Amino acid sequence: MNQDSKIYVAGHRGMVGGAIVRALRAAGFSNIVTRTHAELDLTDQQAVRNFFAAEKPEYVFLAAAKVGGIQANSEAPADFMYENMMLEMNVINAAWKNGCRKLLFLGSSCIYPRMAPQPMPESCLLTSALEQTNEAYALAKISGLRYCAYLRRQYGADFISVMPTNLYGPGDNYHPTHSHVLPALLRRFHEAREQGLEEVTCWGDGSPLREFMYVDDLADLCLFLMQNYSGEETVNAGTGKELTIKELTEKVAETVGYTGRILWDSSKPNGTPRKLLDVSKAARLGWTYRTELEEGLRLTYQDFLTNPFRAER
Repeated sequence: MNQDSKIYVAGHRGMVGGAIVRALRAAGFSNIVTRTHAELDLTDQQAVRNFFAAEKPEYVFLAAAKVGGIQANSEAPADFMYENMMLEMNVINAAWKNGCRKLLFLGSSCIYPRMAPQPMPESCLLTSALEQTNEAYALAKISGLRYCAYLRRQYGADFISVMPTNLYGPGDNYHPTHSHVLPALLRRFHEAREQGLEEVTCWGDGSPLREFMYVDDLADLCLFLMQNYSGEETVNAGTGKELTIKELTEKVAETVGYTGRILWDSSKPNGTPRKLLDVSKAARLGWTYRTELEEGLRLTYQDFLTNPFRAER
């Protein structure tokens, strides 16, 4: 990408898209094209076709998605599958048909099998059954990354994909029931401290192992891959470090300053027992993460306090 290249960031109001825009601007890229959902519904095929025909962006970061935690995915699997498949197919197809030089598709580590080898290499994709609690979302994301691979194989399109681990950071969704685990915990402990609650009950038994990556580190990797990687296989994005949900919960409580008791409701689902990405491929390409969890939590909590409206999303 050149400094004046026309770059479209789909999903710029989301946590990942917002971080990509910040990273692009910090790196001196100024010709950045964005559209809000009100301006462009990415599930509307004709609207997307019209947009690409008019704007003809040279580079595309596809960060738009319908996302949510275990509860949201369990309650609305049809919505998660339909909306994600429609928007990604529309954008990828229109980008290819309008001569886009390069596209980066953002997936999710939930695309890998429930009982994948740990840490999970890129090669374990589609080798066994998915985790059922987010199967619909995973199937949609798999379809997007395979479509990019097939366009490369059939037509030579330089479309690549990156698979992030669990993300957090500025611009996250802090909804009490429809957010991911880390922002949901952040809000819950903040409110518990504000209300003087003596105890907080969390889902599951706290045993699952998870990996977390600060969103600005992911954005840095996305720019790096756009400039330095071209290949059919996806690239994992993570830290290579993991901790239990119980340990995460204790770190979040400490960050917020909550000192009450933490209880566990084992009748609620745990989700996948372990999800650690093999990040050796990104390391071989010359990239590694920067932000440790403690610092990332501090920055994310500052964002939560500075932007309370996000808690109502």
